[in-house]
Amino acid sequence: MKNKMPITTKILIAMCLGLLAGSAINAFGHDNGAIREYLVDGLFHVVGASFINALKMLVVPLVSFSLICGVCGIGDIAALGRIGIKAFGLYLLTTGLAIALALLLAVSVGPGRDFERSGDTTEFSAPEAPGLTEVLIGIVPSNPVNAFAEGNMLQIIFFVILFAIAMMMAGEVGFQLLRTAEQLNEVMMKLVMLVMEFAPIGVFCLIAKSFSEQGIGLIVPMLGYFSVVIASLFLHTTLTLCLLLWLMTRMNPWEFMKKMRPVHIFAFSTASSNATIPVNLRVVEHDLGVPNSTAAFTIPLGATINMDGTAIMQGVATVFIANVYGIELGLMQYLTVIGMSILASIGTAGVPGVGLIMLAMVFNQVGLPVEGIALILGVDRLLDMLRTVVNVTGDAAVTCIVAKGEHRH
Repeated sequence: MKNKMPITTKILIAMCLGLLAGSAINAFGHDNGAIREYLVDGLFHVVGASFINALKMLVVPLVSFSLICGVCGIGDIAALGRIGIKAFGLYLLTTGLAIALALLLAVSVGPGRDFERSGDTTEFSAPEAPGLTEVLIGIVPSNPVNAFAEGNMLQIIFFVILFAIAMMMAGEVGFQLLRTAEQLNEVMMKLVMLVMEFAPIGVFCLIAKSFSEQGIGLIVPMLGYFSVVIASLFLHTTLTLCLLLWLMTRMNPWEFMKKMRPVHIFAFSTASSNATIPVNLRVVEHDLGVPNSTAAFTIPLGATINMDGTAIMQGVATVFIANVYGIELGLMQYLTVIGMSILASIGTAGVPGVGLIMLAMVFNQVGLPVEGIALILGVDRLLDMLRTVVNVTGDAAVTCIVAKGEHRH
C-alpha cells in the first residue's frame, strides 16, 4: 500500500520552495525583464490569483448553507442571540488585548528612534473611512442579491440568519428547505476538498511572487519595526489566545496549534481572512470538534470583525511613526489608539485596504502625519500575511470558547 503524503505536508513544502524560489529571483533575476514578465507577473501571478479566486468562490455559498444549517441546528432564537453576544464580546476583548500588548512592547523597545528618514518620502493618500452610522445602516442589505454578488459578509450573515429563522417558523416547508441546505452544504465541503488538491501549486506561486517582489533585503532598514510586530504577533498568539483558550475550555494549546496548521498555511499564503473561511470552518468542525451550529456563525463573523493582527500592526506602527517624526505621545493618546483600534475593527469591516484605512484613522486621531504610512508600505505585504495568521487563529479560539460555554464542545 502506498503512503499518501498529507495535503498539509505538501502545502508546507510548497511554501518553503516558494520562499526559496522567490528570494532567489529577487536576488539574482530582479532586473531580468523576461523573468519579471513571463514568470513573476505571468505564471506566478495567474496561478496564484486564480487559486485565491477559487478559495473566495467557495466562501459565499459555503457560509450561506453552513449558516442555515447552524441556525436551524440551534433551534432556539434566544440561544442564537446568546452565541452572537458572546462571540462579539470575545472578539472585542481579544482585539483590545492585542493592541495593548503591541503598544507595551513597542514603547519598551522603541522602534524608529534611530531611523533615518529621507527628505523625499512618498506621500500616502488615505482612503476615506465610512462613518459608524453608515456601517450600522449598511449591515441591513437593501438588495440581498447584490450583497451576495459583492461578497459583503456582514450583509450576507444578517440576511441568512433572518432567512433561517423564517425557515424555522415556516414548519414543514422550512424543514424541506433545511434538508436541501444540508445536502448542498455536504456538496460544498466536497468542493472545498477538491480545491485543496490544487493548493500546493497555488501556495507555491503566491509565496514565490510575494518574495520575488519584496525580497528579504527589504526588511533590513525596517528591522526594528518588523521585529516588534512579529514579536507582538507571536506573543499574542502563544500567550493571550492560548491562555484564554486553556482557561476557558481546558483545551491543550499545543494540540490546538497543531490542528490549526493547515489554516495557518492558507492564511499566510493568501493574506485574506475571508479566503481562509472554508479551511477554518473545516478544521474547527472536523478537527477541533466544534458543532456546525456554532462554527457556522462565529467563523464568518470573526473573519469580518476580528482583527487582532491588524490591531497589533496599528499599535506598533503608531509608536514607530511617532519615533521617526520625533513626536511624543501621552497616556491619553495611547488609550485613544486602543479605543480607535477596537471601534475601527467593526467600523471598517468589509472595506478593501482595511488595515491602511484603520491606521489612517488612528494617525488622524492622535495627530501623527498620515504620510508616514508610506514608510511601512514596503514591508506591509509580508506582515499582512503574518497578521492574517493571527486573525484566523483568534477566530478559531473564540469559536472553541463560545462552543464550550454553550456546552456544545
